[in-house]
Amino acid sequence: MPRQARVRSITGIYHIMLRGIDKRDVLLDNEDKLKFLENIEKAKEKGKFKVLGYCLMDNHIHMLLKEDEGIGTSIKRITVGYVGWHNKKYDRTGHLFQNRYLSEPVNNEEYLLTVLRYIHQNPVKARIVSDVRDYSWISFGDYYLTYNGQKTIINGTLMVENYFKTFEEFSRYMNTISDDECLETKTLKYNSDDNLTKIISNKYKVISLQELPLN
Repeated sequence: MPRQARVRSITGIYHIMLRGIDKRDVLLDNEDKLKFLENIEKAKEKGKFKVLGYCLMDNHIHMLLKEDEGIGTSIKRITVGYVGWHNKKYDRTGHLFQNRYLSEPVNNEEYLLTVLRYIHQNPVKARIVSDVRDYSWISFGDYYLTYNGQKTIINGTLMVENYFKTFEEFSRYMNTISDDECLETKTLKYNSDDNLTKIISNKYKVISLQELPLN
């Protein structure tokens, strides 16, 4: 079955999620998380994309990016160097992330804010912390520094800063309990040809598909 084409963003902004292959942990400790952030920074310098948000969890990663060179190329820049470093550190070989990253377009300001809150609230919903301010590996802290005039990995945040005039307003929104669902994955059950044949045969009481009525 051919892959479904990705939906293009009219703004160039995408919500990206990377998962570990076989649901394995890909960021096992703080050193791993720091290294991944370093890779984002290096990739950003080369690819000229903008980082609007991120959340690093043990077995998956959320990023909110505005593309420049093409989002697929940017994701490859971010992951390839980290995978090599990770495999060397843990004496392993092979793939680390699922081959096909998940993405969704962010086409307006309202959804941008929704996605950013969803990303920041990941550790809260996972019951790791009770407040987004207590989790170190999200871009919430970068926004605090940005609002205070300091340079961080986050950029292209003018829309956010125009909407929330102060960090206090921003923080209040990010901590508002929500049931936001972004980039939700649905598990589809695929049947083999043999299973499909059995299902159809049982339903229509035929021995072979050639006997299946066509009208």
